Amino acid sequence: MVRRTAKCGNVAGVGTTPVRGGVMAQQTERGMVEERAEAGAGWVLFAAIVMMLGGFFAFFEGLAAVLKGASFYAKVPDYPFGTDVKAWGWIVLIAGIIVLVAGIYLMRGALWARIVGITLASLSALANFFFIPFYPFWALTVITLNIFVIWALAAHGKALAEV
Repeated sequence: MVRRTAKCGNVAGVGTTPVRGGVMAQQTERGMVEERAEAGAGWVLFAAIVMMLGGFFAFFEGLAAVLKGASFYAKVPDYPFGTDVKAWGWIVLIAGIIVLVAGIYLMRGALWARIVGITLASLSALANFFFIPFYPFWALTVITLNIFVIWALAAHGKALAEV
């Protein structure tokens, strides 16, 4: 698919010209540089897969917290952000289902799925900050993946719908 752009010869012949096959040819002072219109689609697909896997894991993490209660999590003495494990488990379980469904619809190019993805990835990064004392490696890994999801959806969100 050819991506259209508003830039056209704005500075001494510098601009972007659509070329067949979904490739953009960008003219610069040094010559022509080709840019694939589908380049961002891979990042959005990555974000969708991470969201689906994250939603799947969050569902079972929440389910384990609901069924096992306090025996599921490591005990950290004097942790200031303590809460009811079963209540937190229900929140994580429901959020996991929402993220899983949003990841599926993100592959179809749904705008609401991008908005939900960015919002819940932001909330997940914040929530996993509080998990650092319990599971430091896992929490930091999830925070890193959330940052990649936010970036992919914000920077390349429409790319998968255009392909």
